[in-house]
Amino acid sequence: MVEWIVTEGLTDYRTAEAWMEARADAIARGEAAECIWLVEHPPLYSAGTSARPEDLTDPDRFPVYPTRRGGQYTYHGPGQRVAYVMLDVGTRGRDVRRFVQALEAWVITTLEAFNVTGVIREGRVGVWVERPEKPRQPDGTIAEDKIAAIGIRLRKWISFHGISINVEPDLSHFDGIVPCGIREHGVTSLVDLGLPVDLPDVDVALRSSFAKVFGDSPVEAPVTEATPVFTT
Repeated sequence: MVEWIVTEGLTDYRTAEAWMEARADAIARGEAAECIWLVEHPPLYSAGTSARPEDLTDPDRFPVYPTRRGGQYTYHGPGQRVAYVMLDVGTRGRDVRRFVQALEAWVITTLEAFNVTGVIREGRVGVWVERPEKPRQPDGTIAEDKIAAIGIRLRKWISFHGISINVEPDLSHFDGIVPCGIREHGVTSLVDLGLPVDLPDVDVALRSSFAKVFGDSPVEAPVTEATPVFTT
């Protein structure tokens, strides 16, 4: 069974990283259950292992955190649901590509709960939505905006970091980076798409779709001294 933890308020990024790594190590030692941790961060940019310096276009706007997850630059901030995924990939098939595909399917199934069609594009990390109401791309294709990011790390076959879904963040905050290194497409959110959705709504959808994709029933974690409640 997978523990499901929701932390209210804004969680410091480095504190979150430290907690994730400690939990992942405990899972690897067989001392803790797998865990999904839902958080919200203050405005920040994080740089994955493939981040290019030229993609940080406004380095003084928000704190920048180099991190060892895969991927490039991304933004985290209020109104964005971040789901940190500490799962044992070793017991789930030891297939990293398949695991990432499952994370993508989790996001897409979550978006379906709001009648939003998420898509995956070759060569572009994350989940996208078509925007037919916007001007077409120079090559004539329909405009697409990114609505969710995915970036993980594995250690001893335990995953950490995870996914983020734009619910109602300030989309102008993405202007300080080239999100995931992709310049020709924009970003969007559920509210930007015209949906009256908030974080608790998305949390419900995440729980339901997780069971459908991964076949695990989420369990509410009991409040203990180990429960992360870090806020700023």
